[in-house]
Amino acid sequence: MVQLLLQLPSFLASLAIVAVLSQLLLPDMGWLGGLLWLASGAMAFHRPTERALARNLLNLRHPTPRELSRLEPLWRAVTARTGVEGRAYELWIEDSDHLNALAAAGHIVGVTRFSLERLSDGQLAAVLAHELGHHVRGHAWSSLLGQWYAVPGRLVWAVVRKLIRLVTVTVTGHGRMDFWAAVLLLVAGAAVLLVALEYWFVALTLVAAPYLLAAVTRRAEVRADHHAAAAGFGPMLAEVLHMMQAADRESGSVTASALSGCGKTAAMGTRTPARGGREGLLGKLLSSHPDYHTRLHHLAPYLKR
Repeated sequence: MVQLLLQLPSFLASLAIVAVLSQLLLPDMGWLGGLLWLASGAMAFHRPTERALARNLLNLRHPTPRELSRLEPLWRAVTARTGVEGRAYELWIEDSDHLNALAAAGHIVGVTRFSLERLSDGQLAAVLAHELGHHVRGHAWSSLLGQWYAVPGRLVWAVVRKLIRLVTVTVTGHGRMDFWAAVLLLVAGAAVLLVALEYWFVALTLVAAPYLLAAVTRRAEVRADHHAAAAGFGPMLAEVLHMMQAADRESGSVTASALSGCGKTAAMGTRTPARGGREGLLGKLLSSHPDYHTRLHHLAPYLKR
């Protein structure tokens, strides 16, 4: 719920954009475009749409009979232990050489081929329990819904940025900026500044929202870990996190830690190129995953039982 509230500013901005475009394209039925756009969010829970999302956007595939013969018993054990109806979800495979997993939309649970081949039964069950935690706590569907409703605003912002770059390159292409070009840029900058000052609370919210949302998403990862640990998978989950940490050290990358469910759809890990072995402060604040030390620290009480 907090995640959805933090995405409210981008949702309202997107709604305004859709409403304006609908009014321009359909003057007599401007409300129809906005209504259809609002209703489109329900497609996140439409099974055929979820499957199309899994195949085309997430690059997932259905498990082979051999893969399914290993996954299904573990999934049944995890859902039975947590008291969840396992048949409500669909298992998918990502052809990747990284240790990862994801929870997406309303019913998608995916693991990488690497995870399926290299993890023990206990470790793989822990990964599945973590992803199930994202679904049970609503992290996966709320993340997807927020991202979907933010698309119009992000597209418009991307177009605005490209136009700014184009204008800047055009007016400075000869090494100097003429008088009227400078005036145009100053007027445009002043207009943006005046709007930001007049609606400072909206501007402040839009600036702060990504950092707050990242903090909530990191908290969601810890809660998904707790869900798996409370079901008895704490030690196995800790083993997986140690494996991922060791792999990142060997590859020389800085990772915000994997096993997830809420980023691009709830992806287990996000890799960041190392810069002298340290992440920048902004990178940490915008990371969708806690570092390994933080996650292992929160798992510690479950390891002592």
